[in-house]
Amino acid sequence: MLYSINMFVDTATIELKAGKGGDGRSSFRHEKYRAMGGPDGGDGGRGGDVIIRVDHNLNTLVAYRNAQTIRAESGEGGGGNRSHGKNGLDQIVKVPQGTQVWEDDVLVVDLTGPKDESIIAKGGRGGFGNAHFKSSTRQAPRNAELGDPGEAHKLRLELKMVADVGLVGLPNAGKSTLLSVISNAKPEIAAYPFTTLVPNLGVVDVDEFGFLVADIPGLIEGASEGKGLGDEFLRHIERTAVLLHLVDPSSPDPAADYKVIQSELAHYEVDLSVKPQLIVITKSETVDAKTITAAAKAIKKIAGKTPIFIISAQAHVGLLEVLRAAAELVKAARAARERHIAETAIPVIETIDLPDFWRVVTEEDGIFRVIGERIEGFARRTNFEEDDGVRRLRDILAKTGVAREIRRQGAVDGDIIRIGDTELTWLS
Repeated sequence: MLYSINMFVDTATIELKAGKGGDGRSSFRHEKYRAMGGPDGGDGGRGGDVIIRVDHNLNTLVAYRNAQTIRAESGEGGGGNRSHGKNGLDQIVKVPQGTQVWEDDVLVVDLTGPKDESIIAKGGRGGFGNAHFKSSTRQAPRNAELGDPGEAHKLRLELKMVADVGLVGLPNAGKSTLLSVISNAKPEIAAYPFTTLVPNLGVVDVDEFGFLVADIPGLIEGASEGKGLGDEFLRHIERTAVLLHLVDPSSPDPAADYKVIQSELAHYEVDLSVKPQLIVITKSETVDAKTITAAAKAIKKIAGKTPIFIISAQAHVGLLEVLRAAAELVKAARAARERHIAETAIPVIETIDLPDFWRVVTEEDGIFRVIGERIEGFARRTNFEEDDGVRRLRDILAKTGVAREIRRQGAVDGDIIRIGDTELTWLS
C-alpha cells in the first residue's frame, strides 16, 4: 500500500548565491589592411539576482527542509565588436505568505502580503570591456575588468501564518471540528488528543464579510517552555488579530484549563494573552445545562469582561453569534492596522550621491590596508594579469588621494597594499 504524507515544515535554513557578473573582454577590431583596429571589447553581463517571492499555493517550507544552496545564473563575458554579455537569469525562491527571512539575528524581510517579494541577494556587476576605457589619450587600452561576485547569504526562513482569527485551547477542545463546520477546511478529526499536528487554515464568510481562521495545534501546560507540540506552533498565533479560546465543559476543571492556556499565551516570547479574545465553551451537546452554567460561571470569575459563548459545532448551535462577534473584532483590528500604517508612513527621501569614503590602516610593518567600498570595487574588478589593468588601479589610487595617504604613512617600495581580497606591491 502507498501512503501520501503531507509534511508541514515552518522553519528552514538555506544558502543563497547570486550570479557573478561576466568579465569584460579585451579585444580589437580586425580591419582590412590594418593588423589591429580600435578596442572593441564588450562589457560583461550582470549576474542574476536571487528573489524571494510569496506564492499563494504554498503553505509550508517543506521544499527547503534540507539545507541547500540556491544559485542564480552568472552573467556571460563580453564579446568582440562591443558585444555586451548576456545577463544572468534571476532565481526565484517561492515561499508561503507570512514567511520571515532572518540572517543571524537580523530580520531581513517579512513577507506578510499576498504578492510580496524582495531581492535577497544581488547579482554582481559585469566588468567593463577595453572599449569602455578608450579616450583621447588612450587609444588602445588593453585592460578589461573582471565581473563582481554575486552576494551570498546563509538565511533562516520562519513561517508565521497570516490569519485573522486563531483557535486556541487544550488538545481535544473541539478546534478542528469547529473549523471544519464554519469553513472550507478539512482537518483530521478524532476523539483523542493531538489529532491536529499541523496548523490548518479555513476561510469563513459571515454576512458577506470574509476572514481567515487558523486552527492551532493543541497547547499543553509548559508549551511556552518547549513542552509538547505547542511550542512549535505558538509563533503562528503572533499574526492573528483575534483569538477564540475554546474550552471543553466536560473537563474535570474547565476554569483551570482556561488558566493553563492563558498562562502559556502570556509567557511566550511575545505576550499573546493581550490579543482580543472570545471564550467559546464547546461541545454543549455532550453535557447538561447545569454543567455548562457552572463552567461558564467559573471561567467568568477569571476572565472578567471577556465575552463567553456556548456552542455545539456538531449540532450547529450558537455558531452565528460567535462568528459575528469575531467578525466585528477582525474589522476593528483591520481598521486599527490601517490607521497605524497611515500614521507611521515613512516619508520618501530622494537618494543623493555621496562621495566615496576611504581610509588607510597600517596592519603591520610593511602592510597597509585600504578600506572603502568604491576603491575595493575597483580592485575587485581589476585583472592583475593585465598590466594595463594594474596601471589603471594605480592611477585610481593616485587620483583619489589614497596613494598620497599611503605614502604619508611611510610606505616604501616593495610594501604590500591590501584592498579587499587583493594585494598590490607599492611602487613610489
